[in-house]
Amino acid sequence: MKNARQLLEKELKAALAELADLEKRLEVKGDYGLGIGDPNIIQWELNLALRDRVARKVEDIKKALERLDKGEYGVCEACGKPIEEGRLELLPYTTLCSKCAQLRR
Repeated sequence: MKNARQLLEKELKAALAELADLEKRLEVKGDYGLGIGDPNIIQWELNLALRDRVARKVEDIKKALERLDKGEYGVCEACGKPIEEGRLELLPYTTLCSKCAQLRR
């Protein structure tokens, strides 16, 4: 894949911006108390889950950049075969070909 680095760096930049936004949203937490419940706590918990998901994505992208530097990018970590180019275009940080990904479901 020719533009793998550019695509990964673009994905990383977007994910880091999303992560920063979620961190900012998490600064304000709803109030819990006996008989008191803030409806905003549900949104806070959702943002917490989203932040964790985006943080994992950031780590996955960084690992993909490392694999690119090592010449290991685009190779399935399970079977060792090349990952389909279309799959890499959709999920540039994936480590599995579509066949192995389906087997892990």
